[in-house]
Parts: sequence; structure tokens; C-alpha cells
Amino acid sequence: MMRVYLTIVDETEEARAALRFAARRAAKTGGVVHLLALVPRQSFNAFGGVQATIEEEARDRAEVLANSAAGELMYESGKMPQIAVRVGDAKTVVSEYLSEHPEVAALVLGAAAEGAPGPLVTHFSTNVGSLHCPLFIVPGSLTSEEIDALS
Repeated sequence: MMRVYLTIVDETEEARAALRFAARRAAKTGGVVHLLALVPRQSFNAFGGVQATIEEEARDRAEVLANSAAGELMYESGKMPQIAVRVGDAKTVVSEYLSEHPEVAALVLGAAAEGAPGPLVTHFSTNVGSLHCPLFIVPGSLTSEEIDALS
């Protein structure tokens, strides 16, 4: 059975650290990476057409980000990750993805280098007992070299 590492893609440094760790683990274990790009629901209600345009732009940004990360992974590991772009509350979307994909061997999240670790790290580390897979939290303060050595 192939090991699947799920990581969240966004514009933060901690997401890049988590992706690097997941990619290295997958390469060493013969596994694959699933990239999940989250598109938050828009909190305001504009006129229908404007609302749809705003959500479409957010989805497009998320897809570009995910495809860019996938390209880097493909270049480094020779394996194309699976990409999903989902709209909704981040915690809910990640939980739903995990229940739909029982093959996920680990959820890999990055913690911010300073201050609060981030909403997903806080949520899943507090509820880790209810996950069906291990949770890896990559400290945001690690350098690329340190991540490579650990993974």
C-alpha cells in the first residue's frame, strides 16, 4: 500500500515547510503527496455575479498555487501529486477530505515560526485523538536543510 501524505497549500512559509517535509517523506517511503488548496467562503454577500466572480478568482489563485507546488514536487521527486481545490471552512474541508481519503497515512501541517502556530495546527493538534492518521507538525523556524535532515 502506498503511503499518502496530505498537506495544505497556501502562500505561507509554514505551508512551504510542510510541503517540503511531505515531499521528502514521500520520496523516501515510495509514497505520494496530496495537495489540498483551500478557498475560504467569502464572508460578505455582494450581488450574485460579483460574488461568483470573487469566489472564482479565489479558486483560480488556489489552483495556480497548487499547480506551482505540484510542478516543484514533480521536478524534485518525479512524481505528480494529487491536487484538490475545495471551497469552505478550512477545518471542515480538511476533515472531510481525510474521511473521503482513508488512504492518507499522515496529515502534514506547518506551524508559524512565531506566535500562534496557525488555526489548522491548533485545531488538529487539539483534536488529534479523533484523526485516523498521524499528524506531523513541521516547525516554521526550520531551514530547508534542517527539514531535509529530519525527513
